Amino acid sequence: MRCPFCGNVDTQVKDSRPAEDHVAIRRRRFCLACGGRFTTYERVQLRDLVVIKSNGRREDFDRTKLERSIRIALQKRPVEPERMEQMISGIVRRLESMGDTDIPSTTIGEIVMEALARIDTVAYVRFASVYKNFQAADDFDKFVSELRPVLPQDE
Repeated sequence: MRCPFCGNVDTQVKDSRPAEDHVAIRRRRFCLACGGRFTTYERVQLRDLVVIKSNGRREDFDRTKLERSIRIALQKRPVEPERMEQMISGIVRRLESMGDTDIPSTTIGEIVMEALARIDTVAYVRFASVYKNFQAADDFDKFVSELRPVLPQDE
């Protein structure tokens, strides 16, 4: 594993432990050249997924891109990082187990919205506003009014 600080390829594993409900391995590493310490994660990847964008363009599925968009939606919300990681891992497992390697971006968006709706309604509306490309305040109002009977009530 290459050191992110100096680029040296000679690093040593100091500690390994299960992470994300045993679907990943967290490794603490130490660089023998510069002394830097860093963490890496290993995850099982069942298959290489390809995202089919709405314009027909194809690109490799990127877990970090999915994670980034979910983090933005959940920013400053009372959701523990572990719960967010579990949700992301669950989404990726669901995508990998769909049977097809080509997945439309709309399918991914719907799955993410479904998962966010279960854990935080504000994050759900935030994500939906980008996913559905809201242009005005009326778009928010219409979306929320349609969802009121469907969304679980926050306590």
